[in-house]
Amino acid sequence: MTINDAPAPAAADAQPQFDEEWRQWHRRHEEARADRHGFLAVTGLHWLTSAPQRFPDMPGEWHTGESGPVVALDADEVLVVDDLPIRGRHEFGPIAERGGVTVGIDGGVLEVARRGGHDILRPRRPDHPLRVAYRGTPTYPPSRRWVLSGRFVPFDSPRPTTVGAAVEGLTHVYDAPGQIEFAVDGVPLTVTAFNGHAPGSLSVLFTDATSGVTTYPANRSLVVGAPDERGRVTVDFNRATNLPCAYTDYATCPLPPSENRLPIAVEAGEKTPYERLADSSADRS
Repeated sequence: MTINDAPAPAAADAQPQFDEEWRQWHRRHEEARADRHGFLAVTGLHWLTSAPQRFPDMPGEWHTGESGPVVALDADEVLVVDDLPIRGRHEFGPIAERGGVTVGIDGGVLEVARRGGHDILRPRRPDHPLRVAYRGTPTYPPSRRWVLSGRFVPFDSPRPTTVGAAVEGLTHVYDAPGQIEFAVDGVPLTVTAFNGHAPGSLSVLFTDATSGVTTYPANRSLVVGAPDERGRVTVDFNRATNLPCAYTDYATCPLPPSENRLPIAVEAGEKTPYERLADSSADRS
């Protein structure tokens, strides 16, 4: 099957609609990113062990084991779990990989989660300076050139795929249902896809020749809609987005598999956040 580099040119009067649809999509994405308890509100990343320990930005003494995270609260400390105040000792039970629960703490919420085989805690507070000062993420202008036709090629069975993480030494394992084939300027390309959040959708982690130049070095992410009955998909790089690790060091984001390191420059989607550009400037000063 031949894969077209891009869809047929649209009428000129369709361009404003294309641009507006992209602006609306990106505005919604930015609003979700800046949610009062979103990733920009994370104030710490704490790794639980079998030894009880306290952390400076949350109540209780915490440890974990085969039975999952456990907290012991002092008499003047409280958590809110399922809208109920909890005092004393509380067992969360085993947490599934990439799962978690969110509980209330004074001034915010606390994420109790499991990532890369480790139980973690991440407090989130709306007044965190990263969230308060957030001014949006720079992007490339939307362009129809980067709306590509592709084909999903499923594996005979999902393949467990191990990838690195933004945290050194951590790994993630995802079941990859197949690969997506497409082309850019006549160059055939193939990327491994993971399952997306919506039923049937796909998620692609990738880097390209812009990574570390105009876009975040470690990764970008792209959601691809469910393939049709012939396996056809649309790969719209205008909607390539940063993962949380592009903004905060308190993230455990996965890195792309090696085959998803594209040799071309994808000059579309989100660029390096202003916050990371400021960090780079400080490092050079």
